[in-house]
Amino acid sequence: MDERTFDRIEKKYIIDQEQKDQILRVISRKMKRDKYHKSRVLNIYFDTDNYDLIIKSIEKPEFKEKLRARSYGGFDKVFLEIKTKTKGKEVNVGYKRRVLITHEDYNKLVAGKKTMLGLAKQKIEEGNDLQIANEVDYLIKYFDLKPKILVYYDRISYKGENELRITFDENLKYRNKNLKFTRSAKDNHYFNNEKNIIMEIKANGVIPLWLAKALSSAKAYPMSFSKIGKIYERLRKENNV
Repeated sequence: MDERTFDRIEKKYIIDQEQKDQILRVISRKMKRDKYHKSRVLNIYFDTDNYDLIIKSIEKPEFKEKLRARSYGGFDKVFLEIKTKTKGKEVNVGYKRRVLITHEDYNKLVAGKKTMLGLAKQKIEEGNDLQIANEVDYLIKYFDLKPKILVYYDRISYKGENELRITFDENLKYRNKNLKFTRSAKDNHYFNNEKNIIMEIKANGVIPLWLAKALSSAKAYPMSFSKIGKIYERLRKENNV
């Protein structure tokens, strides 16, 4: 599969530590650790001044689209990602397109000093897709998008056959000011209870039977929710947006 494009079914679960341990005992025998098994993931979501993209996403339309910048702790890489999702009868199908730049060039992009297309032409990553870069520029200009919310977490990930991937995200925090790829002790916690782990399953097609049985045994059930949507609702209630 092209590492710059992803087309897959996605399911999310909110679980506690006991459920995580039970599921891990099964998948550790069936799947391999991902190349970057443990990582710190930092995401900056772009939106309008009125948060139009997030609001539309909360309304659960048949089709939704968002733009985010993603960086992994310890690496001088920033992925600009266009994520789209189509709502199906039973599961959502996600499609992701992305291009890669450095942190320095990301700062130039958000400052309006460079375009994504111009940066992608520098071939920071061999094979950067210029069409995707052009789409990023179009979205930023058409909607007047700006960095609006930072979300970060610690992730462990596993990969299996047929592009099966399972991730566990913990220690989620966020803020909507000083939007740089850094952490702060003052950042807000995403969860306030013991069920504080987000598990996500991504697959090309149906999930394998052994995994379905493991989820059932752990009483882990899929939920429809968005990290960024929940954060926006919390910020709105606190009058921070």
